[in-house]
Amino acid sequence: MKQIKRSACTSIMVGKKASLDGSAFISRNEDRVKAIETKRFLVKPAVTGRDETYVSPYNKLTVKLPATGMRYTSTPSGDQTAGPNEEDGFNEANVGESATESVYANTRVLAYDPFVKNGLAEDSMTTLVLPFIHSAREGVEYLGRLVEKYGSAEGNGVQFIDRDDVWYMEIATGHQWVAVRIPDDCYAVAANQIAIEQIDFDDPNNYMWSPNIREFVEEHQLNPDEDQWNFRHIFGTNTKKDHHYNTPRVWFAQRYLNPVAAANQGPEDPDMPFIRKPERKISVEDIQYLLASHYNETVYDPLGSGTAEQRKVYRAISLSRTAQSHILQMRTNVDEKHAAVQWVEFGVPSFCPWVPFFTNADDTDASYRELPAHMDWKNAFWMYEALATIVESHYNEFIEPAEDYKKELNSWARRHLAEVDQRAAGLDGKQLTTYLTAQNHLIAKHYQLETRKLIMQLLTDGAALSQLTFKMDPNL
Repeated sequence: MKQIKRSACTSIMVGKKASLDGSAFISRNEDRVKAIETKRFLVKPAVTGRDETYVSPYNKLTVKLPATGMRYTSTPSGDQTAGPNEEDGFNEANVGESATESVYANTRVLAYDPFVKNGLAEDSMTTLVLPFIHSAREGVEYLGRLVEKYGSAEGNGVQFIDRDDVWYMEIATGHQWVAVRIPDDCYAVAANQIAIEQIDFDDPNNYMWSPNIREFVEEHQLNPDEDQWNFRHIFGTNTKKDHHYNTPRVWFAQRYLNPVAAANQGPEDPDMPFIRKPERKISVEDIQYLLASHYNETVYDPLGSGTAEQRKVYRAISLSRTAQSHILQMRTNVDEKHAAVQWVEFGVPSFCPWVPFFTNADDTDASYRELPAHMDWKNAFWMYEALATIVESHYNEFIEPAEDYKKELNSWARRHLAEVDQRAAGLDGKQLTTYLTAQNHLIAKHYQLETRKLIMQLLTDGAALSQLTFKMDPNL
């Protein structure tokens, strides 16, 4: 089966000892083919006693659903004809998933284990996994069993997070996959290319793999190395497209987080390590910067001052066709009952903010839950799309006030989350969930108010930037 991908994302994972405040993170830009891919942010309720079979609208994958499933958050597509594409969220057990990072295997391995036409694909992966797992490790195991039973329709990288672990899993062919636990003091970046390197089959605590992957590789003589078992070398690609579409994004992220160690790396370097220890602690603002980046302050910036060729040679992390971006934060310095925060970004990441929501909630704000078919100021998705269009229309004049607005919102978010944490300490059960849900509504409204104020100011300022102006010469 030919692999048909509808998205091409960038993922960033951070271990809890590598972060500024002890949080662990998984994150991703969900990039699509279309410039506008409408999204919502929802809470899906827990279910019991269910007797239902799931059928994918995208490829007719058919799976009998478990009778019981946990509550979970998600960011599904507005158009469900190609599947739910719920993409990311936390469940009520504080386990998070981000699915998926599109990855591509070489033709050698696909010759012996091709994709399965009606197998598991991105459109179904969050729906069929997140409500049923109780740890990040179980997420890998659960998804691995689904791939073993139904096969995979495409190559995918999937992130899982809980209070203790961050795991990254790569499904390369119809049935072959591996997964690695990101060390607590490290981070990792994936950009549409098989990234996982050496697998230690003697360390099942930090690596997992499909049941017969070693036999598969040996039987078909697929390992190009004499001295190692490197998943990237065996299953991955190293093409001109990789060097212009994929590796430059990893290069930019690593030069930001490891400016010394990565100093000799270039944008087209095919051997950049997947997992690195950062040279300083990583904040949520750092992750936002990278997900919003477009080779800032380099000649490769599409919005910069390089030559026409330089500005178009490499694919940036932030794109106009990013449907949504998310940062799933598992905090370790607060009670686990309100530790999980899902930062949701609609619009182009370069110009729009990430909005933090507590995931111990039973509803989302109407501006995120409801989705009009056309532009509507009351709707979060459309409001942020409008903001991005306005900022880019006069980039040099508008980018500074847009950056100031995002910084002010981040400062407000830090203060507000701390206040909510303090007040939530004495609450439990339904009372806590109700309180956090109300706070999510308040957060959404605050961001909406500040965004409308900025949009009105930019539209006012933009009126003076029209090219249809004429100043009369006083000598006439």
